[in-house]
Amino acid sequence: MKKHILEVDGIQKRFGEKVVLSDVYLKCETSDIIGLFGRNGSGKSTLLKIIFGIVSAPGKCIRIDGVSKNNSNNLLNEISYLHQEQYIPNHLLVKRAIALSIDKQNRDRFCEDKFIQPLLDKKISHLSSGELRYLEIKVVLFNPAKFILLDEPYNGLSPVMVDVVNEMIKVNSLRKGIIITDHNYQSVIKIATQLVLIKDGKTFILKEKTDLINKGYLTSSSFL
Repeated sequence: MKKHILEVDGIQKRFGEKVVLSDVYLKCETSDIIGLFGRNGSGKSTLLKIIFGIVSAPGKCIRIDGVSKNNSNNLLNEISYLHQEQYIPNHLLVKRAIALSIDKQNRDRFCEDKFIQPLLDKKISHLSSGELRYLEIKVVLFNPAKFILLDEPYNGLSPVMVDVVNEMIKVNSLRKGIIITDHNYQSVIKIATQLVLIKDGKTFILKEKTDLINKGYLTSSSFL
């Protein structure tokens, strides 16, 4: 299977006088699960939105397989992004949302899921926050894109759902590159093959999990 490579470089972003990102380099290959860490306001979500192309950044350099994507208006076939906010309209039935989002040949496989089956005839507006989040995550992971950006995927999920989602992420990483950020850092650490910390606007590639303590992101007690 051909390896794909996403490279992000030269990103600078400020909001007013506040510099959020100033020296960012990130490289994600097929089979990578990159755990992106950082304190609140460090720029994690902003970075994902810049990569996806919905937030501008002067001088950004984004390449996929060595080809510049700086001026691409549509990266949907190459990058799929899970927002923190709900993106499936409330008025749709779940099965209609699936039909609109998933290729016909993959729908049966998508619906062979103990969490999805009971929801098919419900409206999106009638789902719990965990049910909706699970559906949104699965739709994004089923997207044919080469790279997946997940922003707070575990929000609202039960512990059992978190475990199932992590298994889905690991399976998808066999043919995709995945970048994930979430306040539930323990679950991210469990599946991440690479750890990256954003601090003071810069990215740091960490060699060991304990570097999250050394860099001041976690305390030794919270790491347990």
